[in-house]
Amino acid sequence: MFDFPPQVPEFSARPNATKRSWTRGFRDPDTSSPRRFLFWLLWQQGPSLLVASLVAVVEFIPGAIGPYLIGQVIDRGIAVRDLGEVWFWSLLLLGAIMIGIGFGIVRHTMIVSQWLIAMYGSMKLVTRKTTQMGHVQLRRVPAGEVLSVSSGDSDMFGALCEVGTRAAGALVAYLVVAGLVLSTSVQLGIVVLIAAPVLVAAALPLLKPLERRQAVERSRLSELTSLATDIVAGLRILRGIGGERTFAENYAEQSQVARKAGVRSGTWNALVDATAVLFSGLLLVTLTWLGAQQVAAGELTVGALISFFGYAVFMMFPVQTFFELAQTWVRCLVSARKAIAVLEQQPPWGAAERTGTLPSEAEIVDQASGFTGRPGELTVVVSAMPDDSAALADRLGRYLPAESEQVGLDIDESIKGREAKAERAKQKAARARQAARDLEVASRAWGVTVGGVDLAAVDIGEVRQRILVSDTTSQVFAGTLQSAIDPVGRLTRAEAERALHTAAAEDVFDAMPGGWQGRIDERGRGLSGGQRQRLVLARALAADPEILILVEPTSAVDAHTEAMIAERLSRHRAGRTTVVMSTSPLLLHHADRVVLLQDGRAIADGTHEELLERSADYRRVVVRSMEEPG
Repeated sequence: MFDFPPQVPEFSARPNATKRSWTRGFRDPDTSSPRRFLFWLLWQQGPSLLVASLVAVVEFIPGAIGPYLIGQVIDRGIAVRDLGEVWFWSLLLLGAIMIGIGFGIVRHTMIVSQWLIAMYGSMKLVTRKTTQMGHVQLRRVPAGEVLSVSSGDSDMFGALCEVGTRAAGALVAYLVVAGLVLSTSVQLGIVVLIAAPVLVAAALPLLKPLERRQAVERSRLSELTSLATDIVAGLRILRGIGGERTFAENYAEQSQVARKAGVRSGTWNALVDATAVLFSGLLLVTLTWLGAQQVAAGELTVGALISFFGYAVFMMFPVQTFFELAQTWVRCLVSARKAIAVLEQQPPWGAAERTGTLPSEAEIVDQASGFTGRPGELTVVVSAMPDDSAALADRLGRYLPAESEQVGLDIDESIKGREAKAERAKQKAARARQAARDLEVASRAWGVTVGGVDLAAVDIGEVRQRILVSDTTSQVFAGTLQSAIDPVGRLTRAEAERALHTAAAEDVFDAMPGGWQGRIDERGRGLSGGQRQRLVLARALAADPEILILVEPTSAVDAHTEAMIAERLSRHRAGRTTVVMSTSPLLLHHADRVVLLQDGRAIADGTHEELLERSADYRRVVVRSMEEPG
């Protein structure tokens, strides 16, 4: 049995691999089809699930043989007034019940563990893939889908483990009942044997519409999650422009669409449930009626009739369990299709063997713009177009440009059958084309060099370690203040305090109950925009990369705080290559060198004072930034 939580290493999940390794351990999931993915997921806990199924068999067998024991109490004890026989068969019945209760507790304990392993294993698979893909992830899959797979779909995978082991126990119990009935009446035994397969087969036509409705419901929920994510991310801006009502109405409208999809899905789900209850009831009535006829004909005893009635009542459980397994399987197929779309994505960085290494204390040069960052200097890049300087920062950090639109995972709910399959194939092909474009861009010469070595010749892990880009989209995560500044836990207290001081974020520490162990909400909701920005800056400084690129690091702070940051930043990064994208005169004043971008090209460089004196374009950009309200 696997320990909880499961260990999930980084994986490739290449769907075109010729040979798949189904070794146990959450590694290399099979993403070739939804069914194979689900079988792979169950395979990860194969021995544990097998043991749980055997335990379920022992748990349910007492319920199957209970009616037989009751019949023996009546025929061998009560009917002939033999108290000894009554006690004997009653004690056997009590023993069977106690065994069922004991093994039920064991199975419940096991299945909770298995449920959690499947659920959190799936979550960690998504987390590993997201960290592996980095900024490329959201170019391929919407954020709402990633969140929905990690939360709701992973829970469905856990439910499949529970229902699967319960169905295995129910199947054996069903066969035991059929054997007991056959030993008493061949006619009734045959009815029992063929009843469940026939009843389940009769309900199969309902499963396809159910799968379609559940797929639509799943899609609407992921769209709602994406909308909520976007609203939360832009809440401060929405408040500033008075757009809260508009977005709230939009969210309310989308939530009603999701609710209606859920009602339609629930209607079909209820229809399947009602069918299971109806067919189970019909089986109960049929067995009771046939048994009563045989008693009237003298072919069965009264005790046997009561046993048959007990068998019929018990048979409702396995039949309904089989229906529940079918429903859960259908829901899991929908969830697995979404999970595969996330897990099958491949990062463009690892396509070839990278043998180069970045030299230390060397110039960083961007051929597209002509920008040069000198080693050990604080260089500020000034541009009238913020998008140009942001694009430069992306190139310096080897981040792919966001040129292609995101490919969705949903199709129109009116499309069914082969058309739906063809539409999904088109979406998959579109994602493949997008991945191929990313691969082509990432594989060719990047155009940014460090000491003459192109970033494309170096492993992406080394690039991320040596070059850190902190831009305006960087977030603060939930946790302690210490984890926000030092996520990997490598700093001394003095180093963490120095980073906090440079970012002028001491007020955040002072406001935190518990100091370094004070709790921060997700996205830093309890902090002001300036406080969040300063924590992000402190985290970047604490990482102490060889090359640090900051994009508008002081855009949300007041002039007094910005002046402190500008002065402290130059001292903190002395001797380390630092590039700042900003038009702030306070930062420009402390820069070793300033580079002016115009139309994406570096047209002038020098100190702040030199450029003010000789460049009219530079003066226009800087003066305009001074006139803009902070």
